[in-house]
Amino acid sequence: MSFVNRLLKASLPFTPKFIVRFFAKRYVAGASLEDAVRTVNRLMGEGCCATIDVLGEAVRNPQLASQAVAAYREVLATITERKLTANISVKPTQMGLGIGEELALANLRQVVAEAARLGIFVRIDMEDATTTDATLRIYKTLREEYSNLGVVLQARLRRTLADAKKLGNEGTNVRLCKGIYLEPRTIAYEEPDIIRWAFVHALEALFAGNGYVAVATHDEWLIEQTLALAEKMQVPQERFEFQMLLGVDPALRRILVNAGHKLRVYVPFGSHWYPYSVRRLRENPNIIRAGLEAFFRRRLEA
Repeated sequence: MSFVNRLLKASLPFTPKFIVRFFAKRYVAGASLEDAVRTVNRLMGEGCCATIDVLGEAVRNPQLASQAVAAYREVLATITERKLTANISVKPTQMGLGIGEELALANLRQVVAEAARLGIFVRIDMEDATTTDATLRIYKTLREEYSNLGVVLQARLRRTLADAKKLGNEGTNVRLCKGIYLEPRTIAYEEPDIIRWAFVHALEALFAGNGYVAVATHDEWLIEQTLALAEKMQVPQERFEFQMLLGVDPALRRILVNAGHKLRVYVPFGSHWYPYSVRRLRENPNIIRAGLEAFFRRRLEA
């Protein structure tokens, strides 16, 4: 990583929110559910499907967690009413995991039960490493009650290969991503090439099982590795899909869709856009540089 990119990443916590908001438009559908609906309809017109996410995390107030449950109920009803090709993704800390595991389980159970009634899939997101064990416990408990849910593994974590073997053998629906939470070296890989290969090894373990795999990456090398591995292991297209973030490499998205691959776009919306946007920008400092140039160019031309 260049010195300039390291400097840009280090300066993010001190960047004024109005500048981050300028970047956030790329990654966030908008503040309202209606904004998300418009985005999902546009993506459906391109041949994609979507995962809708109500932005919010690290809830410490039970009332706010209940409000998040209500927000997801509204999303589920809207997916059904508008006939959207979409499912939902939910963060355990938004459901109250930081308050208590039982509260998060109870709140997630409400969301999953309503989604099951409507025939909609729920992805339980994975957050930083302090939540991994609790998230997997919650997933396991709910999986015994409902079949319409899956979980996430992050290739960056050293434990993930073992988790992938276990979940693959259990037939789990897993989203595999690199992971963007900064973790200690003792529990996570730091070098980009090692993270890449850890992703491939975890993917192979999941393909060796009998579950479904959502390959979440914008790394074209990993996409090619996925296709080669699927061919080598004779994994049918019905057992995996690609997933990408809203606003990241739409050209690659179109390439995959035009090649006949199922592709799902992560569509976040809501007022809690700031933490999400900062993580996205930290992940790719080149976007910060390009965005800053565009931002100040507009100011000079105004």
